[in-house]
Amino acid sequence: MIQIDYSSPAGFFAGRRVGGSISGPRYKRFDNTAEAIRFAIEELPCSQLRGAVLEIGDTRFESNEIRSLYDAVHYPLPRKEA
Repeated sequence: MIQIDYSSPAGFFAGRRVGGSISGPRYKRFDNTAEAIRFAIEELPCSQLRGAVLEIGDTRFESNEIRSLYDAVHYPLPRKEA
């Protein structure tokens, strides 16, 4: 199981959309990891989540790991209703 500090700063690199175009910023910096994860899962189009990378310090997480962090019991923010 992945354990992280959700309050630490994080960088988020969005993947490319199908067809290779990019919509919106490719890189975004967040004051805390929880907000970066929420952005990736709740706001980013699914096509850009594929290939996305979350960077916390020297550790990098790919899209399936980002989803696991969002689904984790210790995720501190309220989740969007399905």
